[in-house]
Amino acid sequence: MLEDAVCVVAGGGNGLGEQAAHELAAHGARVVVNDLGTDVDGTGSDPAVPEAVAAEIRERGGTATAHHGDVSDFEYADALIADTVAEYGRVDFVCNFAGILRDGLSYKLSPADWEAVVETNLTGQFAPLRAAAAHWREASKAAGEEGFDRQRSYLAVSGGAARGSLGQANYAAAKAGVLGMVRSVSTELVRSDVRVNALIPNGYTRMTETVPEEHRPYTAAEMPAEKVAPLVAYLASDHAEDVTGCTLYAGGDRVGVLSDPAMEAVGVDPDGWTLEALAEHFREDVAADVELTRTESYL
Repeated sequence: MLEDAVCVVAGGGNGLGEQAAHELAAHGARVVVNDLGTDVDGTGSDPAVPEAVAAEIRERGGTATAHHGDVSDFEYADALIADTVAEYGRVDFVCNFAGILRDGLSYKLSPADWEAVVETNLTGQFAPLRAAAAHWREASKAAGEEGFDRQRSYLAVSGGAARGSLGQANYAAAKAGVLGMVRSVSTELVRSDVRVNALIPNGYTRMTETVPEEHRPYTAAEMPAEKVAPLVAYLASDHAEDVTGCTLYAGGDRVGVLSDPAMEAVGVDPDGWTLEALAEHFREDVAADVELTRTESYL
């Protein structure tokens, strides 16, 4: 179903990204495997990491090339898209699993750890999206009234931490930022026949292993990483035509669509609210049916 589609998998050297690369290739896609080859905390660099995945795809009869680099670097992201077009003549789909962890309670989190995580997990999503969007917009103009032969698609990976996660203010902020980015850019690109969606995946990876074993939410057998990959392939395919601006979930035997933020309760004062009026009416009337102490539900 993806015969000859050209798919870039950022962060494709390990875990969910690696499984996505194999799934796309198994359905006939030509895959560019990007990875910087770092440790989970973002340190180090190893070009052998993406090459190993690309080589395994080729050994299985697929088409794949490796592209080593940091997708949070705008120049590199531009080169990743340009090199893919030079190699294969087009880019149909980009999915981005690049991410790192540097956990710490907010009052202990160092500026360096904040900046590194936000840079990788948020800027690292935007830079390749920006590069792909610029290419697709120009290609769409060049195609004229006939348009693309198939819609193009970008899949940004967010995470359940976007709702809030103890000891992960940096990671949660970046993952929540991805959702706002997707809602914005999907609206910008819809007229260029480009889909932009967010994925919240759930699967056992080396990030899961950073959690002490007694606190891990699941085992590799209970939530295997490869079960996320089919939804990635679906979103790359023509079967997902016009699916855009969505936040989607994949984990275990479940896939789903998450709601966007929406107003839960509203109160109107024709004369405008005052502190005194809010003190009198906010809890009892405006938010009477809304839980206002939400900390426990998010930890």
